[in-house]
Amino acid sequence: MLFCDPTRAPDLAQLLGRYGIRLVTHPSGSPLPGSFWGEPEAGIIGLQLHVRPDTPVHSALHEACHLICMDATRRASVDTDAGGDDPEEAAVCLLQILLSDHLPGVGREALCADMDAWGYSFRLGSTADWLSEDSEDAAQWLRAHGLTDPNGGVRFRLRE
Repeated sequence: MLFCDPTRAPDLAQLLGRYGIRLVTHPSGSPLPGSFWGEPEAGIIGLQLHVRPDTPVHSALHEACHLICMDATRRASVDTDAGGDDPEEAAVCLLQILLSDHLPGVGREALCADMDAWGYSFRLGSTADWLSEDSEDAAQWLRAHGLTDPNGGVRFRLRE
């Protein structure tokens, strides 16, 4: 499992900064504001993503992608519970995998393995299988909301 340790946090902060999301790092063992799943899982409050060194990278990316994928109205008041529907959730999962390729030392293969280890469940049994065989609806959702280009490249903008 990859974590938001001090060696990885600067790269994560830089990546999320492209979206205007501020990474807030907390010391080990401290409470994590905005954590829906409980510590050590990442928390969201407004455009802040809260992590500590034992927060899994997949959790940080997942919650950040909720902020990216939700509309501006929901994002303005979000605190802990990202909400959203099933199509948005699938888009969040795909976007976190796409963004993992922009984090040195992470990448989609490692992120998919961590997502499986955490317990993400997909119809095809694994995150990698879902990505390669069943994620087209999520890709269409991301394109429709302007978050990826026609080739699936990340556009580094928030949903409006």
